[in-house]
Amino acid sequence: MTACPDRIMLLHALLDDELDAVNAAVCEAHLRNCAGCTAELDRLRAVRTTLEDPALRYTAPASLHASIDAALPANDDPVRPPSRFAWASAGAGMAAAAALLLTVALPHPQANDGDVAQQLVSGHVRSLLANHLVDVVTSDQHVVKPWFNGRIDFSPATPDLKAQGFPLVGGRLDYIAGRVVPAIVYHRRLHTINLFAWPAGTASPTATAAPDGYHLRHWQRDGLDYWAVSDVGEGDLAAFEQAFNAAR
Repeated sequence: MTACPDRIMLLHALLDDELDAVNAAVCEAHLRNCAGCTAELDRLRAVRTTLEDPALRYTAPASLHASIDAALPANDDPVRPPSRFAWASAGAGMAAAAALLLTVALPHPQANDGDVAQQLVSGHVRSLLANHLVDVVTSDQHVVKPWFNGRIDFSPATPDLKAQGFPLVGGRLDYIAGRVVPAIVYHRRLHTINLFAWPAGTASPTATAAPDGYHLRHWQRDGLDYWAVSDVGEGDLAAFEQAFNAAR
């Protein structure tokens, strides 16, 4: 009996107390009905208990410390404290770096389509690099959709497209073009698709070139603009759009 493949990471996070209240409740509810995941969690707990055994720790002997100290070259030069000029230069450099970071990181309201495309790609990459892909981890669309209630003032579609090859992973909040927006996360084999949504504008969707080698798809449905961002091929992203709009 094996654990559900899409729950493995969730079990590790639960064991390490890294889940928020929503995800912990979802995981615990799943464990009550899944013997495979329960057995896997018990196995992980046993492994952690074994690794915490003090007998497994190696303490270096004093002779090793002495030989390392003897091998290090002597340094008789006194350590000089940094000068006032050095401290001032360092402070100026840090201030300049902080200003540059704010300029790059903060999105600008009322951005045009090109700016929005760059912000969407940045949000996609940021979610992967910062290990903040989802705020609510679940493949259940009936958990993701209610999670957004009260956090945004509209309700995006959150269909599970596992049968079409795009399993639902979860959702999170992001910040694009001056407003908080939902990001609904899907997988395509080993790739991630971030689907952003917000109330539709007056202009019809247009093809937008994606920077840095990523692909974008933009469409409208039920009064909302949807933007899909991923490094999957254009054909896969087009198939995702078709599957998403066919699901009701």
